[in-house]
Amino acid sequence: MFVTLAQMFVAVGLIAPQGPLSFRYDSLVQHDSYWFANIVERGYETTVPPISHKMMEVSNVAFFPAYPAIAGVLHYGLRLSVYNALLITAQIAAWGFWSYFFLFCERWNVSPRLQFFGALSIVAHPTAFFLVAGYSESLFMMGLFGFLYWSGGEGGKAKFLAAIHGFLMSATRIVGIPCSGAPVVKAVFENGWTGLRDLRSWPARYGPSILVMGAATLGAGSFFLYCLLRWGRWDLYMLTQQAGWSIMPDYLAVFKPESYRWLVPALKNPTEASQMAMTLGAALLGAVTLCELLPAIRRKARFATRAGFYFCAVVIYYISVSGVASVEMESMLRY
Repeated sequence: MFVTLAQMFVAVGLIAPQGPLSFRYDSLVQHDSYWFANIVERGYETTVPPISHKMMEVSNVAFFPAYPAIAGVLHYGLRLSVYNALLITAQIAAWGFWSYFFLFCERWNVSPRLQFFGALSIVAHPTAFFLVAGYSESLFMMGLFGFLYWSGGEGGKAKFLAAIHGFLMSATRIVGIPCSGAPVVKAVFENGWTGLRDLRSWPARYGPSILVMGAATLGAGSFFLYCLLRWGRWDLYMLTQQAGWSIMPDYLAVFKPESYRWLVPALKNPTEASQMAMTLGAALLGAVTLCELLPAIRRKARFATRAGFYFCAVVIYYISVSGVASVEMESMLRY
């Protein structure tokens, strides 16, 4: 809770434009927030096919439903303004994300000093304020961390909670679908080649992880089914992204040298910062891979403990780069 409040103080008290406190707080509603507000107030609406430019009054099926759905409960149930409902939803989710961050630290016996610097490295990120703004970042991160935390637990209760968090994760962002495979990846590394060769032991070894993965994908699956039943196209989200945002996925972008740009971004040029973030992200993934080759690190903890995190990191990086490669890596800094 303290970290979330500190982030809000920085965002509202130091970064927001000058004005009354209520005005500063409302300034956390920007850009995508208006689309989410439109969905809360009107529900999903679109033409088929979607129009070829951004117009939320005509086609707004460009965002997954979990964030506006929860905000809608607060808006209609507690009579909050739609903007306050969006902000409170994001900020409660940010608290949930930080709670799981410190729960992981406790599980792994991370020292208080390393916990402090780990949290500081996240807070210091240029786009960390999105965790408390009217965006879905914090809800996705809470869902992801909760999913990873509970899928690593024992017993039916932990698996159930993992499934709930996974459902929320995939209902918030499309990248949550492949991230749902993290428990299966972890189980594969835990059981090794012996487990893969023994086909008769698969239900016992991998069955619970596969069930959790399947349940986690139902969040996105429900959204796709809704689109299919209402408009006859399950892929309407992708069509809207392509028509309105010019998102043309390039699944080979990470393998193209021209995708990587080494430059010092201008302070007021977020596109250049996003391009540099893509390059730095690849460098960091490479550095982690090299660290895993060091015997001292391999002995400190089993690789299977970290495999799920590495899998999600690679998947999120790959899907994000593939999606924004056609728009010069726009928004990659926050992804």
